[in-house]
Amino acid sequence: MSVLPIIEYPDQILRKTAKPVVNFDKSLTNLVEDMINTLHDSQGIGLAANQIGVLLRIIVLQMPDENDPRVFINPEIIDHDGNRKVVEGCLSVPGYHGYVFRSLWVKAVGLNNKSEYTKLYADGLLAQALEHETDHLNGIMYFDHLRKHEDLIKNPSEQK
Repeated sequence: MSVLPIIEYPDQILRKTAKPVVNFDKSLTNLVEDMINTLHDSQGIGLAANQIGVLLRIIVLQMPDENDPRVFINPEIIDHDGNRKVVEGCLSVPGYHGYVFRSLWVKAVGLNNKSEYTKLYADGLLAQALEHETDHLNGIMYFDHLRKHEDLIKNPSEQK
């Protein structure tokens, strides 16, 4: 189990579409464990496989109020509704945050790390994280959702 380096923008792997997972074997189990370790080490909420240089449709999420991470393999958002303005950051874009619009709720499907089908209805931060990480798998960065350039802000600790 390793902590892997997180790929940072403008690395072009972040703009590529990840491929579906088809082999559920020990290497997938190891990759998911490495992603969870990397996410915990970074103190983030979510991580997509392409953020560690792997073009597979895998995301891991760790909500602040939950003990266990959530793993979604081949996730797909099948329904969503509403619109809310949220502050968003990204492990691949350190030092910045932005104001983007995300759904009030989403319904997602995918597989867990045991290749079992799972369906999830989520709102709030979990819905936001699902949309953000699923965007990564499609080569979309959160700042692509900015309505104006002024909505991307340098973090105060980064300003000198």
